[in-house]
Amino acid sequence: MAAVQELVVDEAKVKKAVQSGIPLTITTFTLPHEIELYIEEVISVFLKLVNQESLKEYIVYCVQELAVNAKKANTKRVYFTERGLDLSNPSDYQEGMLNFKENTLNNIAHYLQLQKEKGLYIKLILQIKRNVIHIEVRNNVAVTKTELIRIHDKLARSRQYNTLEDAFAQVLDDSEGAGLGLVILVLMLKKMGLDEECFDIVGTETETVARIMIPLDQARVENLTILANTIVNNVNSLPQFPENILMVQKLIGDPKADMSSIARQISMDPALTADLLKIVNSAQYMLAKKVDNIAEAVKLVGIRGIKNLLYSYGTQKILGDDTADKKQLWEHSYKTAFYAYNLIKNFKKDNNLLDDVYVGGILHDMGKIIFSNVHPDLLNKIKEFSAEKNLPASTFEDFAAGMNHAEIGAQIAEKWNFPESLVTAIRYHHDPTSAPAENRDLVETVYLANMFCEYENGTITFDQFEPSALENFGIASKKQIDNLLQRFSQGFKKENQR
Repeated sequence: MAAVQELVVDEAKVKKAVQSGIPLTITTFTLPHEIELYIEEVISVFLKLVNQESLKEYIVYCVQELAVNAKKANTKRVYFTERGLDLSNPSDYQEGMLNFKENTLNNIAHYLQLQKEKGLYIKLILQIKRNVIHIEVRNNVAVTKTELIRIHDKLARSRQYNTLEDAFAQVLDDSEGAGLGLVILVLMLKKMGLDEECFDIVGTETETVARIMIPLDQARVENLTILANTIVNNVNSLPQFPENILMVQKLIGDPKADMSSIARQISMDPALTADLLKIVNSAQYMLAKKVDNIAEAVKLVGIRGIKNLLYSYGTQKILGDDTADKKQLWEHSYKTAFYAYNLIKNFKKDNNLLDDVYVGGILHDMGKIIFSNVHPDLLNKIKEFSAEKNLPASTFEDFAAGMNHAEIGAQIAEKWNFPESLVTAIRYHHDPTSAPAENRDLVETVYLANMFCEYENGTITFDQFEPSALENFGIASKKQIDNLLQRFSQGFKKENQR
């Protein structure tokens, strides 16, 4: 217990999660008081960073109510199992619930220990996705049809009340102790100006999930959008793609052009030629011998590969790597690209995706690199704008640290006529579940590769990975990620030594 009491909120980790849209997770098996206090403090720091401190009282209550209900649901499972009762059988359910509350309260330590032994958890997830706060409370037991009907019935009745007095005036079913709590929760949501679509409880095969969605303060969203648009509009002052790259792109789009004419055009740019030969001779293509002929290189890479090479090469030429910050961002991007490529090579074996995920990895953070390219005068104007609008200093700080960088990068990629698949990879690389279905594999690969880099740096933990993305690649454990990272990291080091 002493170790639990020493829990201290890592504000830097919370800030990183807010700025990058990474989920914050807290998992407990018994929900002791110390964890409840820790959860409250995490929520407080989280809301402060998104300038929503006024919601703290309401959100803390809602989360605590849902967490306690999740714990009761877990307790119910071990209680029924111990008595040999079937939770899904109506007569067993009625028999089990007859003295459930009294029996479990009188021996709660025993039942909490059983829950822990069986690995029944309560998990809180906080995340910012596309200007909406997502709150989930999960527990890893499947809700029965009877339970779900009871829950939705209570929620339906709760929505008719406008005050606590109205609720108390009605006869509430307290057999499981959750009726009044849900009524208060719904009233809290109403006080936050949320409608019923912002809250739901659903069941999967393995979990019960309670979800609350809270749009960020509209003024804050509008201000962040204005700041982002100012940056995007400023991209007009950046140079366009070099003429030789535009010529190669034009040839690629010409059905009459052949490989030799494309190779000839590329060879007119020594730097582009060197980059192409470097990539072809890298571990990415696993060739038996070194290639030093540009025509052969073009043939090996193919039209799709050449297109992608031009997007990454042209972007890097325009944005440069003339500062320490830019060099660090490009290094992270190259590692992400290498990891993305190897994820496809190991799990999907889709040759078309190999090239796409590599360039997606290189360019996924171009919004951050664009921001580092912005002229100091423009930054001063943005600061002045923030002051004039009385924006909290944190709004500009979050923006400067990368909030909205995915959208900025995507909008600029659109301005530069990048293909839709690449724009999508940039836009959703922190939010793969929102990506269009046709680009889901591409986006999830870039997302996972980026998360692998963050995990390797120690800035995130295993439970912060999006479960559906891991499932898509058949990754089910921390050990699998550790093993993959060991191989990928060694490969990347060898690649850079070539």
